[in-house]
Amino acid sequence: MRITMKRICAVISGLMMVLSIAMAVSGPAHVAYADEGSQEMYRMYNPNSGEHFYTANSYERDNLKSLGWHYEGVGWVAPVTSSVPVYRLYNSNAGDHHYTMNSYEKDMLVSKGWRYEGIGWYSADTTNEFPLYRQYNPNAKAGAHNYTLNSNERDALVRAGWRDEGLAWYALGLGGASSVAAVHSVAAVWPCNGSRGHYPWCMVQED
Repeated sequence: MRITMKRICAVISGLMMVLSIAMAVSGPAHVAYADEGSQEMYRMYNPNSGEHFYTANSYERDNLKSLGWHYEGVGWVAPVTSSVPVYRLYNSNAGDHHYTMNSYEKDMLVSKGWRYEGIGWYSADTTNEFPLYRQYNPNAKAGAHNYTLNSNERDALVRAGWRDEGLAWYALGLGGASSVAAVHSVAAVWPCNGSRGHYPWCMVQED
């Protein structure tokens, strides 16, 4: 009887050891943002129009990839909900999206013919989080706005002729998408003939 009890105790001890090792190895896939209160925002790029598009919907991301858009990674981490919505609008004439947490700007664009597509995501509530900056290219038809967490990218675009429009919204956490400045990509896009209504493009690069 004593031998049997010793064997049972040994088996239980072994199982507990195996279980503890398995729990240590198979930790959560997303350590920093595993909670249900946050979501990753995917950054997409259209090489034909120059537009960047942002979505938390993986199906929308994959559909755009199948249509030729480039997936650039996670732009930032957003709260699933908050008191500050970021509105998504679409200009069917230019084929361009715009994002704003300003309800007056949203209503003004709708009055000018933009289509309101609902709440795209939410901004973090406090100013202690990560700010996203907004820049505007007055000479671009599509992709006229850029949104970035990277102040160096913002500064490079402003030096190249983009307008600094200040704060766009706040993120909960950083993403891993490549910035325009970091990859020496297009810093500003200007019509080759100097007219706002004609394309192809001339490219101004920041090295």
